[in-house]
Amino acid sequence: MADSSLVLCQFLSPPTDLKNVTGYANVPVRYKEVPSGICELNPKIKSYAGYSEVDSDQYIFWWFFETRNGDPTTAPLTIWMNGGPGSSSMIGLFQENGPCFIDINGNPYNNPYSWSNASNMLYIDQPAQTGFSYSVPIPGYINNDDGSITELKTENCPKAQEGNCGTFPLPNVKDTANSTANAAPGFWKTLQGFMGALPQYSRHGIHITTESYGGHYAPVFSSYLEAQNAAKAGHEIHLESVLIGNGWYDPLIQYQAYYNYSVRGAPGNTYDFYPFNASVAQQMHANLYSPGACVDQIEKCYAQRTNAVCNLADNFCANNVESLIYLDRDFDDIRELDPDPFPPEFYVDYLNTPKVQQAVGAFVNYTESSYAVYVAFNSTGDDGRSAHTVADMQDLIAKDLNVVMYTGDADYNCNWRGGQAVSEEISPTAFSSSSSSPSCADTDADGKVGAGRAGYANVSTSDGAVRGQVKQFENFAFVRVYYSGHEVPFYQPLLALEMLERAINGRDVQTGTEEARKGGGYRTVGTAESVFYEGNGTVQRVVVPVGATYNTTTGAPNPYKGEAMERREAGTDRSWRRRWSWI
Repeated sequence: MADSSLVLCQFLSPPTDLKNVTGYANVPVRYKEVPSGICELNPKIKSYAGYSEVDSDQYIFWWFFETRNGDPTTAPLTIWMNGGPGSSSMIGLFQENGPCFIDINGNPYNNPYSWSNASNMLYIDQPAQTGFSYSVPIPGYINNDDGSITELKTENCPKAQEGNCGTFPLPNVKDTANSTANAAPGFWKTLQGFMGALPQYSRHGIHITTESYGGHYAPVFSSYLEAQNAAKAGHEIHLESVLIGNGWYDPLIQYQAYYNYSVRGAPGNTYDFYPFNASVAQQMHANLYSPGACVDQIEKCYAQRTNAVCNLADNFCANNVESLIYLDRDFDDIRELDPDPFPPEFYVDYLNTPKVQQAVGAFVNYTESSYAVYVAFNSTGDDGRSAHTVADMQDLIAKDLNVVMYTGDADYNCNWRGGQAVSEEISPTAFSSSSSSPSCADTDADGKVGAGRAGYANVSTSDGAVRGQVKQFENFAFVRVYYSGHEVPFYQPLLALEMLERAINGRDVQTGTEEARKGGGYRTVGTAESVFYEGNGTVQRVVVPVGATYNTTTGAPNPYKGEAMERREAGTDRSWRRRWSWI
């Protein structure tokens, strides 16, 4: 991997071949066309990368790909964001749904299930200091313990830090967003800059796709876009659909779901795997429900909404509830032991090669996550706030946007039990699975729910396999995806692509043949609960080595050679990596 490894003391010079233009809303933009073969391997398909200057010392990186099918000047425009806060959207591009993946030798290869098959794609590293985005470029090195950046006075790398040095964003928390609401204007300005710089791709209608902390980002950012349209600010950006994978929406609901997902009979997960013994399960329950514990503290955060209260509440819940699974299992896929080689990380080194950095016009070395952004958001307790996500989702549905929540059912991080509970909060009449609900009395002998409510139905895909179930009422859907961890498009690429195609075209998720619009009356017919049970056949008992490959048909690693790796060394600090998709 010599060709793809990070060059020692790789200090970057600012690129000199970028076009400087002014986008909509007077947003300054610098960009360039990316040479063929860097990711998209078809030389007939264009790609652009650039920066939108959204504030003083805040430059947001974006990477655009034309659609592979149809006319890119009339094709849909889909935006992808990863979560975090502070996770780079290059995760989604290179591990999930982009035109290429990177192999163990550092070479790009085609992704036949790229979402660019269905749409123009725009990947955004936000907020500032995330991924290739930056504030002030400085020489520095990355600390191995927590990912923080230490500034150097000169471009001389200390011997002890060889391999960690380079050009990075100055880790000033004042030069990035510190909350979801605070990040929304930067997202809007990034779009204004991109659309003004490349107006041929700038349709009024857009589709927002995201995951993880995107459960905060997408509802709040969408609400901000709508408010800007109402104020007639900048270029009108009309939302048409929103898709959120394994989202973190409502902490009060989802912190409790860690118990519901992990403890046998509560109702547990569907892999017949329970990482806790009885005493740890009792500890988690007490840490949730004892006086002054997690639930009480989050409720206090919701009521008082102060930074100090919300920061204290979220840190308590994260450390005393969420993190109890860190005994040996992957946070994002309970079937795998930690460290989990899936999805592969080879792309990180690839993005730090001089060839790629020059191709995309990078000002800083690539980092998969930003500790500075985490610190900024943690200071306001944003992770522990609801941020009006449920109300914003309800508003989007009322405005006839197609809204899809999809969740890989092997993910513990933002697990499907919590996601399902949030969906019932968003649409209590049509989605409730509680037998105490007045609307739940009408079920037939097969357990299927009656008129006025949606039930779970199998999702049909073009290969005829059943890869998940959906509960949908009109333009709102919740999808449980089988045999999938946190990053659904990696584990179930065909379902993910066809789900996207259906949603952005206003069709139902189950078959793609029915119109799914507000007031149209469409609903899935099935049982109130999704009862498919995978069992423990894909649960790994040893650490799978780096270089192993994942089989999306069997839902397990392909046979591999060599001995299993030892587990991660004890004491590695991962507590700061809150909702990062790559954990």
